[in-house]
Amino acid sequence: MHRYTLRPARAVDSPAIHALIKEADINPTGLDWQRFLLAVDEQDTPIGCGQIKPHRDGSQELASIAVTAGWQRRGVARALIEHLMAQHTGPLYLMCDNELPPFYERFGFRILGMDEMPRYFRRMMKLMTPSFRLLGFEVVVMGKDLPV
Repeated sequence: MHRYTLRPARAVDSPAIHALIKEADINPTGLDWQRFLLAVDEQDTPIGCGQIKPHRDGSQELASIAVTAGWQRRGVARALIEHLMAQHTGPLYLMCDNELPPFYERFGFRILGMDEMPRYFRRMMKLMTPSFRLLGFEVVVMGKDLPV
């Protein structure tokens, strides 16, 4: 059985992070390698990644969760998410395709209404929703450990 480990990214991993994000066809902005956690195989080749991305409004986003096709459905994304969440305190947000909420609900996230979203996410939803719809998909914002 093949094994993987988790480790912080290094500068040399930046091209691999970009390749994982491109393969997953997710948002390629804000890919600062210094924030990334990687899943690597036995040869130290990155097979998955994720980050906690800070925004100007103070919100923090679980972002850039990507696992290469050959390693999907083997617990890699779960391990990345659990590790990133364990390193983080306070509210955490994410944006995902509207088919993914059941996956993220397992980690305590719930879909948010516009009035519950931090300013960054409200702005992104207002700006991007028409484009997303033209491309044929819907996006939701989810949150966890939100202030009462």
